[in-house]
Amino acid sequence: MHREGFASGNKLVYFLLNPALASRVKSEVCGVNAGWTSLCTWEVALRCVSLTGHQLAEIRERALRSILCKVEHDLICCADLIHERLLFLHLLEWFNFPSVPMKEEVLSLLNRLVKYPPAVQHLVDLGAVEFLSKLRANVEPNLQAEIDGVLDGLFILPSEVPALCSATYQTNQTELLQPPEILTGYFPQDKSNFQQTEVPPRPVVSQTVKCLKFSTFPWLPLTTTDRHVLSSNESSLRSSNHTLIWNTCELLKDVIMQDFPAEIFLQRPKIVQSLFVLLKLAFGGDGKHRLALQSASCLQQLCTYLRNRLNFHRDPGFFSNKQDTVSQNSSVSYCHEARVTRHSQNPSPGSSSPRPSVVGRTGQRPRGDGQDWDAASSSGSSSHAHVNSRISVPSPLEMTHIDLPELETEDTLQLQFQQLSLPQFCVSVLEAAAPLLTGSRQMIIRVLELLAEDVILIGEAISADIWDDNSLFAIDMKEKLLMVLGSLGEAMCHHKSSVSLEHPEAVRVHHRTAFVSISLLAVRLLQTLLPEEKASRFIPEPLSAALFLVSLDMPISLEYPNIHDAVVAYLEQLNSENYSIYKRTAEAVYSIECTCNFLSDVGKEGEKNLLELVELADQALRSFSYHQHFPLIKEIICVCSKISKSAQASPLLQGESQKVFLRMLSHPLLQVKVETYNCCLEIIKECLGVHTVAKPVSSLCNGIHFLLHPKVLYEICAFGLQEPKNEVNAAAKAILLYLLQGRLVMTAPTWNKFIEALCPVIPVLQGYADTEDPLGNCILLLSKASSEGGEGVLPCTAHFKSLLRLLLVKKPSVRSLALKLLACHLAGEEGADRKRPSIDARVLSRVTNLFIVKKPIELKLDDRRELIIKLETVEKVYEIFISDDVDLVLRKSAAEQLAVIMQDIKMHAVVKKLRLIDKIIEYLNECVGQDGEAVECLVQPSLTLLRKVLCGDPDLRVSLSQQSSLLSLLFRVSLIFHEDCTVVTEVGALFCLLLFDEVSRMDMWSVNPPSKPSSPSVFSLPVSVFRRYHLPVHVLGHHAVSPYAIVLPLSADCLALKPVSDMLRIAWNLSWYHGSDNLLKQMSSETKIQEFLDALTLSSEDTLALKVTHTPSGLKDCLHAIVQAAAHREVRAAVTRMSFYFLNDRLSLKGGTGPCGITLQSLAWHTTLNRFLQVLPACTEDEKLLIDIIHFLNKLLKEQRKNSSVELLTWLLELLLRHSPNPLLDLLVLTEPHSREETDDIRTAVRQQLQKELIALFSTLLLSFTAVTDRKCLELFYVFQTQLALKLLQCLRVTDAPHFYGLPSLQRTLRGMAHLTALPGWSSHSPLTKPLEVCVKYLSGLLEVITSFYVERGGNAMSFMGKGVTKSTILCLLHLSHEMMAQDQSSEWMSLWFLPLGGHSEEHAPAQQGLAWLVPLWVDRDPEVRFTSLGLGSALTTLESGCAALANSCQNISGGLWGTVVNILLDQWECSMVRREAAFILQNLLVIPMPSVIIKDYTWQGPCVHDEDSGLSLVGKPALQALFYHCRFYEHLNQMVKHCYLGRYTFDLNCSALNATSEGSDLNGLDDSFKFWRAPSRMSNQDPAPSSLSTSETMVTPSSGSAEFSPLVPSAAPRPEVSHDQFVAQGQHETACPRLAHDPCLAAPLPRQCILVTPPLLSAVCSLLDSLLVVAPGDTANAVRHARLVERLCSIADATLIEARVQELRVPLPSSPPVEHTQAQVSFLLEYLCSLFRLLQSCLLVDPDLVIQDELLRPLTTNIIGVLTICTKDLSDVELISAFYQTWTHSFNLLATLLRKAGAASLPSITMGLAKHWVAVIGMRSLRVGESAYIGACVHDDMGGYSQNCVLSQDTRIF
Repeated sequence: MHREGFASGNKLVYFLLNPALASRVKSEVCGVNAGWTSLCTWEVALRCVSLTGHQLAEIRERALRSILCKVEHDLICCADLIHERLLFLHLLEWFNFPSVPMKEEVLSLLNRLVKYPPAVQHLVDLGAVEFLSKLRANVEPNLQAEIDGVLDGLFILPSEVPALCSATYQTNQTELLQPPEILTGYFPQDKSNFQQTEVPPRPVVSQTVKCLKFSTFPWLPLTTTDRHVLSSNESSLRSSNHTLIWNTCELLKDVIMQDFPAEIFLQRPKIVQSLFVLLKLAFGGDGKHRLALQSASCLQQLCTYLRNRLNFHRDPGFFSNKQDTVSQNSSVSYCHEARVTRHSQNPSPGSSSPRPSVVGRTGQRPRGDGQDWDAASSSGSSSHAHVNSRISVPSPLEMTHIDLPELETEDTLQLQFQQLSLPQFCVSVLEAAAPLLTGSRQMIIRVLELLAEDVILIGEAISADIWDDNSLFAIDMKEKLLMVLGSLGEAMCHHKSSVSLEHPEAVRVHHRTAFVSISLLAVRLLQTLLPEEKASRFIPEPLSAALFLVSLDMPISLEYPNIHDAVVAYLEQLNSENYSIYKRTAEAVYSIECTCNFLSDVGKEGEKNLLELVELADQALRSFSYHQHFPLIKEIICVCSKISKSAQASPLLQGESQKVFLRMLSHPLLQVKVETYNCCLEIIKECLGVHTVAKPVSSLCNGIHFLLHPKVLYEICAFGLQEPKNEVNAAAKAILLYLLQGRLVMTAPTWNKFIEALCPVIPVLQGYADTEDPLGNCILLLSKASSEGGEGVLPCTAHFKSLLRLLLVKKPSVRSLALKLLACHLAGEEGADRKRPSIDARVLSRVTNLFIVKKPIELKLDDRRELIIKLETVEKVYEIFISDDVDLVLRKSAAEQLAVIMQDIKMHAVVKKLRLIDKIIEYLNECVGQDGEAVECLVQPSLTLLRKVLCGDPDLRVSLSQQSSLLSLLFRVSLIFHEDCTVVTEVGALFCLLLFDEVSRMDMWSVNPPSKPSSPSVFSLPVSVFRRYHLPVHVLGHHAVSPYAIVLPLSADCLALKPVSDMLRIAWNLSWYHGSDNLLKQMSSETKIQEFLDALTLSSEDTLALKVTHTPSGLKDCLHAIVQAAAHREVRAAVTRMSFYFLNDRLSLKGGTGPCGITLQSLAWHTTLNRFLQVLPACTEDEKLLIDIIHFLNKLLKEQRKNSSVELLTWLLELLLRHSPNPLLDLLVLTEPHSREETDDIRTAVRQQLQKELIALFSTLLLSFTAVTDRKCLELFYVFQTQLALKLLQCLRVTDAPHFYGLPSLQRTLRGMAHLTALPGWSSHSPLTKPLEVCVKYLSGLLEVITSFYVERGGNAMSFMGKGVTKSTILCLLHLSHEMMAQDQSSEWMSLWFLPLGGHSEEHAPAQQGLAWLVPLWVDRDPEVRFTSLGLGSALTTLESGCAALANSCQNISGGLWGTVVNILLDQWECSMVRREAAFILQNLLVIPMPSVIIKDYTWQGPCVHDEDSGLSLVGKPALQALFYHCRFYEHLNQMVKHCYLGRYTFDLNCSALNATSEGSDLNGLDDSFKFWRAPSRMSNQDPAPSSLSTSETMVTPSSGSAEFSPLVPSAAPRPEVSHDQFVAQGQHETACPRLAHDPCLAAPLPRQCILVTPPLLSAVCSLLDSLLVVAPGDTANAVRHARLVERLCSIADATLIEARVQELRVPLPSSPPVEHTQAQVSFLLEYLCSLFRLLQSCLLVDPDLVIQDELLRPLTTNIIGVLTICTKDLSDVELISAFYQTWTHSFNLLATLLRKAGAASLPSITMGLAKHWVAVIGMRSLRVGESAYIGACVHDDMGGYSQNCVLSQDTRIF
């Protein structure tokens, strides 16, 4: 049994489940059967292993001794222990504990174990090398020797390290990829806040890394030359020569990064690490900061290219399992559980090259800048090697696994240990760049652009799970990320605090701009990595403080609301105090908005929405403490007055206006109350003053109705009158005086309304009764008027209650007056002569202080849960109390007992049901009668009973308080017993309950009555009543403050905070002027009218913040600064500042639709920049300025690429097409300087940078015309294309000149050419040069380049040097081939493609090689080169002469052209896009008629097969059949179909949605130009016949091939877009994973069973089969039937998938991938359907039985009809719509052919399918008829005249 077998998983579980297996395994491993007598020993050993990591030293020591003892006595052996990874972890962590016993024993055990390869693997994985190296310096000398022994064992790597299959172990390999600082507890060092707060002193380290989305790229070995180039550049970066460092950075950007795949710089990270070191020079003097800028630029470009490489690796079309030079150790996946590993297959040196080679000069380019070769040979045009054309070279496809001599042996494993993973690189960039954000403007913009790219990469590499991941890798990443977040917070706070008046305006603008941009970046980083709910645990304090500042930044919240919302969300989780401040400030801001809106609406003429005004007024009151805009008060009161006197006002409106008015009266701010009361007083004076006598009374009186409400009067009486401030209480007194004295000037309805409102408030108002005070006298008059015989002011009962209430007033004079009035009332009472006592002066003189008692009663009842006394008992006691037959003493005792019982409120219901109240009133009446002395003993308990019942029953209180007779009765009782303090107190308590009942109910006075009534046992009174009356009871108080008072959102302390006051001040001005645009206009106007407090005026800091943050204003300022500039520096500063706005659009995820893009579309900035673009620069400073301006224009075009402005494009084109001078085009060609003085390095560098920016601008401009329809603009564009083509040709010639040879310029020129030549017709718009002449010149130059960089270097297949030139050149040649075919239909120009060039007149002319130079490119190590070169081959073989030339060029290769192409097509390890092009070549070869026998002098013999044994040779069709049979062609096709993959991506990355155009993307993402290869001839042009030349399909169309593909958006959960059969081989159970395996640490490939075949490849296969059916119908039909290819191909068709993707395009979700990706997928699927339907038509014509099968027809018909019913109504992409119509055409053609050739068999399924979807089919048919005019206009040009009528005619034919 293999040891890996039990190394995977938990051994304890393994052996417990299978003891027999345990015994056998242990015997095999140890070889000591006798030692394994018991399983228990092994289990104990496992237990000891786990205990070696225990916290207690004693337990650790015992466990270790136990293990050592068992090893010593052979109870267990080392071969068992080496598989226990936990043991190694604990042995290393042994030295991290405070107490470290048995050091020597631990190291000795490690020394024994390190002799085994698995142990070495585990220890290296855990970072033991770094750990032990650090440990060595901290131990005794004798232990250092032990450590040296362990380290020696680790460095002696075995020849083959067995792969560990455990998922857990593989996951742990992540620690390989991080810097080896793993177990750091032994050595004291500074830790971040994260470790101090979040990590325990000794954390439990997880063994699984869960936080990685992507870790490492596939490992790429390098040739000696490549390694030398990297080493040379790395050493240059470490030089002390600033010029050398600068030039090296330029070389890296312009050449090295173009040549080498971006992942090389992570796999060999010394260059990246040197760039990080250079970043630290940002604050250095002597020009060092420029080196930091260069470093940042390099890193930004690297980030962009890494993102492109990620996209490349996730593209299914380029997925390859080729193992010859690429170690597929990628960790790309999303499944953290299923890990797949393989044995390392590192290449070893060999003796022969596996690549075909055109034998020639092999030169090296060690530095990579073109300067190391001699001038004579570097030109590529003067020397060519002599080639032996008859040398037989084996087929490259047969030698893919031969050892590679170019790849020297490297210590690959050691290199892989040192490489940077993508997460480590991203975090290192953050760590190095974040501290630089406090530097200069240029530094900050460069660093921010770098970090913007880096944040995208982080989102693709690290998941949000990092914060919960306890692996060592994750802990290290978290520490660094927290440091970065802290640095960002510090930078934000620095820039925020630096905007002070002490600095010049330019400096303040810089700080403000930096603060905004850094804030946006910080939020994007947080959104990418940190879920909101984890903010409180991980966001460091500096960033927390900075987020608080951002949350209170009003300009940011207006300009970037989505970012502000995110900040608030984090703040809510982060800091409750700061969030509370923000929340309250936001409420105040809203209130300020309502204030200004209210004032604005009130001032408008016409009808007003009063309810809306009232709502605004209500909100406005909450911010009054800040703005104190007093005109607001009067306006609100006027609105309330208007509403109250309107008869049409709804109850809702009146109620809401009353609430607002009450809140004003009770406002916490004294000034508001003063103003409110004064305004009310003014209104009353105006309505009720003496001067109003002559005016109509009714209209005036209505104006005070808003005051005539109980709640309003209650507020005035209870709070206004007792306000300590004289301004308020004086106004309140005056208001009440006017009302009380205004009967004569009021109308009767108004007076009655007033009295009605006053009655409930009289209990409060009477507290102010006073004989000496005017208001008090008026209050007394309310009681006097009726008593003195006048007309009653108050109702009778209310009047009598007011008299009794006066007896409780504190003023003795008022009580005396009340007694007199009561005497009159009692004397006039009915039957007064029969009642006691008789009222006389003697009685009254004794009772002035009647109810002024010494011991007030406590009005409190019990509410027990359980009944103590039975109800029957209560009834019996009650019977005794009311019985006339019982003695009075017993009745009194019963009454007293009842009084005690009634303390429990639950007993009240019993006695009330027995009519207790009526009985008590009866006794009291009897008492006051003439003979009442007899029952006097019952009075006191009866009053107590009555008090307790009333106290618990509010309804009863209401009822009894309206009975004047009862009140009179009680008063008489109190007079009779005036000397009995107990009785008097009881009566006084009853008076309190009955006379103050109205004001005791809190719900009556609340703004919003409570939903639940208050407890009935609680009786309380307003505090103002306590203060104004002598009450004989103790009760609870309420309304110490007004119930209508509002709580202000902001306290004085909050208002004192500067960020809060700044936010409120800006909010006030924004609201006052109704938006930032109006505010900024007002600020810039000369006439300023101040209408509010000076404190609300914007400060200069506020003004600057608004102008800078508001994008339109900021850009206008920039343009104004450019116009006014007097020096270069000022213009460059303004242009740099404009770049911040572009960056802000990207960071806020708005792109071209953001504030910057929208503003620039409307600003007339063309004239501003015209003066710089129309004049040739005169000096270096001019050129530097022009570089900045062109860079700005490039950014602008990128931002607006998807929605280009025709005006902008037209302006640019007219500028570019000006007659001499034409600076922009003229400057494109680098001319040699005229004098030596001008040849300084700076001028040269500036010129090169200018050329770089110009080519970038022109490339972006070319891409911007994909959606332009304006005719004038297009005509200008066509002319510009050819003008640019001629200029680029000049650049190429200058570049190739021996004296001025330079790779950077060549790279740029070729990449510009690649963008240009991708556009059809680029050569045909020159008035002086014919199109073909331009093409020939291009061809000559490009072949010179490919000769120099590939042919003369012996193929150069293995080296990456020159790969950028090679790729661009081949791509240009591919585009050129299509252009030449379009411009000249003949094939006379084919010979121009042959090499060698020229030299035919030479004496030793080399033999003509034809197209042999192209073949080595087909097996280049770069799949993009293979794909493009094969595409070129397929384009050239479109012509018969091309087929012949290519076939002749491959005669020296084993198998020739046919064998080579077939092998590439059938190579299952090759990527689909490469195989697709091979299929196209093969299809083109089949188009030319071939013989069946050898015919002399026949130009095209076809394939030739020779059998050396028999000497038999076959040509033509027989040879083709033999070739197919020999290579099992149809079996391979069958496997290809089985492994079809329908997904968009090979793996999903939840990539950032930061999808604006990448600033660092050199020349608009040319590296991604291989992503979407459309098929215009199939989708857009007229369909060729099955036998026609078919492979003009590989041209890159401008709309797709050059589109930037790098931005990705969040994907949903891993999509089940799996292969047709889940990558299951024949006879294999369906368990294979359909996606790439994932291992976040070791780069693990897919298993070799995993093959990706994409729909585009199958489309080519269908076309190839279609052609084969024409060439050999019978044989092909039989082979297809035998392989069941038709069934398998049909089973892949899936209309539902296409419909789902179309729905995704119509209604994109936030998590949807980019639209371009989905459009491409739909196009590929439609292309496949077209090819399939054509193939099926051919099958029906050749052999109908291939298609006429029930199991095939039903799903096929369903798919055909499903495609026909897909709704394309909302699709905007014209090419996609064209593809749909083309597919529908083929669908109808196939249906028609089915009905013609096999109507009987196919009619039922077609009929059933149509019937099932009839409504949809008819609906889509009518829709398409309606759209025919539109499609005819849009598609006609693209389809070569093949209009929609074809679809309609087929449609008609079917129906």
